[in-house]
Amino acid sequence: MVDLYPPTGPYDRGFLDTGDGNRLYYEQLGNPDGKPAVQLHGGPGAGAPDRPIRGWDPDAYRVVRFDQRNCGRSTPHASDPAADMRLNTTRHLIEDIERLREHLGIERWLVNGASWGSALSVAYAQQHPERVTEVVIAAVFTARRSEIDWLYRGAGQFHPEAWDRFRDAVPEGERDGDLLAAYARLMEHPDRAVRERAAADWLAWEDAVVSGEPNGMPGMYSRQETDARVAFVRICAHVFGNGAWWEEGRLIRDAHKLAGIPGVLVHGRHDLGCPVQTAWELAKAWPGARLHIIEDSGHAGSELMGRTIREALEEFKTR
Repeated sequence: MVDLYPPTGPYDRGFLDTGDGNRLYYEQLGNPDGKPAVQLHGGPGAGAPDRPIRGWDPDAYRVVRFDQRNCGRSTPHASDPAADMRLNTTRHLIEDIERLREHLGIERWLVNGASWGSALSVAYAQQHPERVTEVVIAAVFTARRSEIDWLYRGAGQFHPEAWDRFRDAVPEGERDGDLLAAYARLMEHPDRAVRERAAADWLAWEDAVVSGEPNGMPGMYSRQETDARVAFVRICAHVFGNGAWWEEGRLIRDAHKLAGIPGVLVHGRHDLGCPVQTAWELAKAWPGARLHIIEDSGHAGSELMGRTIREALEEFKTR
């Protein structure tokens, strides 16, 4: 068993200017001389955790985490209607990761992420394999349009009453069309009350999807403060409504580019929003990857899922 380490807070904080009006908040935790690792948060738009790390050996790792564009402590914040979403694409995010690596003087690093962060981890590693030592991802998601359609439409088979509320929150003439595009339009509405209502309706659906999991918590998504809720939904609708700007199935198709990079995939059997099939397909296409299916977990995770992730980090800390 791998126990949690004592809480470790940041030893360094800063903002990185991207050169196009965006400033990314970042922080470093652990050992400045340790093995570099970067954590990529989910959402998209959830922001990096603001709590100490406990799963990483603080003597062995130099952990970098940051708030992706327009969320968390990064600016401009997506809750501000003036924030230009055209400057928030997966291409921009991958460039940001590289820009941050160079800014911090890091040659290569372990890449870690969950949910949307897992998709971004794989995309980054495929584009910059020479900069990646290992990949550890959980709640595996590759942002295929089929996966997005399942999350925001297909999963309604399990929670029809909640999905009807999600659908009926958009204008009647758009309910049988592209729901994500309809929500994206609502999130650009000049009336803040309209944006807040749309964000609440979206997050109520996200809450419903995880509600039946072994460790699902009430209000898991909607309990954020108002600006964070608005930013989360605005960014989600923008990114997912555009299919993350990559070809359908690209991350699995190009998994061969990860040959030689050790990968550990950890996924909950009961993850309704991101069914285990995606993790299975990615693991089969990734030479040398290992998939751990956690029987007592869904998207929200579990003690066993956390322990499995920590075991991978322990394995790689001296590699």
